[in-house]
Amino acid sequence: MKRVTCVLVAAAFLSCVTGFAQIKPCEELKTEIDGKLKEKGVTNYTLEIVPADQIKDQKVIGSCDGGKSKITYSKEAKEVKETKETKDKEKK
Repeated sequence: MKRVTCVLVAAAFLSCVTGFAQIKPCEELKTEIDGKLKEKGVTNYTLEIVPADQIKDQKVIGSCDGGKSKITYSKEAKEVKETKETKDKEKK
């Protein structure tokens, strides 16, 4: 009877663990991350899906396709707008 109980407990535990480790498609995860960043008001960024073996200095913010690919984040350079102060400084 103890063996049956142990087997049932182990099976229940394993079924719970596999539910947490789902393999998520990269496009789906990228869309979710993009939505969260937009909710927080983040602008001027790029998200890219990159094969895991090609990651170098990029900032990785997600893993998808069972770890075969990573989603990287990079901040885009803002366009510098000339203000009246900038123009005034140049004239001096």
